[in-house]
Amino acid sequence: MDFALPQEFEDIRLRTRAFVERELLPLEADRANFDEHENIRLDRLEEARANARAAGLWAPQSPREFGGMQLPIVAWAAMYEEANRSIFGPVVFNCAAPDDGNMSVLAKVATPAQKERWLRPIVEGRVRSSFAMTEPHPGGGSDPTMIRTRAEKVSGGWKIYGHKWFITGAGEASHFILLARTSDDTRKGLTAFLFHKDQPGWRILRRIAIMGPEEHGGHCEIEFDGLEVADENVLMSVGDGLKMTQIRLGPARLTHCMRWLGLSKRCVEIASAYVSERHAFGKRLADYESIQIKLGELAHAIDIGRLLVMRAAWKLDQGDFARKEVSSAKIHVADTLHLAADTAIQLNGARGYSKDTVLEWIYRYARQARLVDGASEVHKMVLARHVANEGLDYWRWGPK
Repeated sequence: MDFALPQEFEDIRLRTRAFVERELLPLEADRANFDEHENIRLDRLEEARANARAAGLWAPQSPREFGGMQLPIVAWAAMYEEANRSIFGPVVFNCAAPDDGNMSVLAKVATPAQKERWLRPIVEGRVRSSFAMTEPHPGGGSDPTMIRTRAEKVSGGWKIYGHKWFITGAGEASHFILLARTSDDTRKGLTAFLFHKDQPGWRILRRIAIMGPEEHGGHCEIEFDGLEVADENVLMSVGDGLKMTQIRLGPARLTHCMRWLGLSKRCVEIASAYVSERHAFGKRLADYESIQIKLGELAHAIDIGRLLVMRAAWKLDQGDFARKEVSSAKIHVADTLHLAADTAIQLNGARGYSKDTVLEWIYRYARQARLVDGASEVHKMVLARHVANEGLDYWRWGPK
C-alpha cells in the first residue's frame, strides 16, 4: 500500500503552495483587495488568474485541449488542499464551486458541440457558471426526486416553469445547468438543461443574504416562467437528470472536502504562529500542555480527513461512485473545519475574533460545511444504509 504521491503530482502540490505564499497570502492580507461580499475584488481576481495561468496552475479538472490540466482526482486532492490555504485560492486557480463541479461533469457527459459552447468558456475563465437544483419547500433539496420545476415539451425544445433558491454564483453566472422534471417516473423523471443568462423566461428574484462570506454571484432565488431551451441543449438524454446529478455531486462533494482541509490547515498555521510568540504567566502559550492538546487534536482530525479524502478520490479515479467514502469524508471534514476555526479563534483570543486575521472569515464560512451538498445527517443516513446492506463487508479492503 503506497501512500506517496507520484512525483508529477507532488511537484504540482509544491508549485501551488509556492504560488499561494507568493501571490495570494499578500493579497488577502490587504482589506482593500476584498469586495463588498468579502471575496476577492474582480479586478484583482483577473490579475491573479492571469498569473496562475502563466504558472501552469489552471483548471486542474478540465481537458488540456481547452486549457486545463486534466488531472486525476487524487491530484486534485493534493492541489486543492494547498490552494485553499488562501481564502482566495480556489477561485484564482479556477477550481472553486460551482464552476469546478460544472466543468467536471460537462467534461464527462457533454457532447463535443456542448463542450465547445458551454464548457470551453468556463475553462478559459471568460464566463462563470451555476448549477440550479435546490428548491424551496415542498420542492427538492437533498432529495432531488422531490424537484417540482417542470419542463414541458414544445416543438424543437422545452419550456421550463418553476422556482429555485440558494443557487450559488447565479448573480455572476452566464452558463447554467438546470435540473427540471420531464415526467413523473421515479428514476427517469428528471432532465438536465443548459441555458445562457441572456435567454428570456427566467429572472433572479433576490440575492439571499447569508451569514457570509459569499462566493462571487451570491446565493440567489430564481423564477422560471417559460424559459425556452432547445433540444440540443439537453445534457445527456431526456430522463438522465438524476444520473447526471449523481455523476456531478459525488466528486463535487469531495472537492469541497479537499478545499476545507486547506482552510483547516491555515487555521492551525495561524494559531501555531500566535501561541509560539504570545507569552502569559511567565512562558509562551505554546509551552502549556492544554494548548498542545488542542493543536494535537486538530492535527489528528486533519490527518484523518486527508486519508478519507484520498481514499474516496482513489475510488472515484477507479470508476467507482464511492458513495460511502465520499459521505464519510464529507461528515468528518465538515466537522474538522468548524473545529479548526473555533479552536484557532480561541487560541488567538480577541485577535481571533477580530478581522486582523482571516480566522473569523473562515469561522463564518465553516458553518455552511455541514449543510452544503447534503446535510451531515443525510450523509450519516447514507452510511447507515450501507451498513445495513453490507454488514461486515462495509469495512472490507479494496473493491467488492
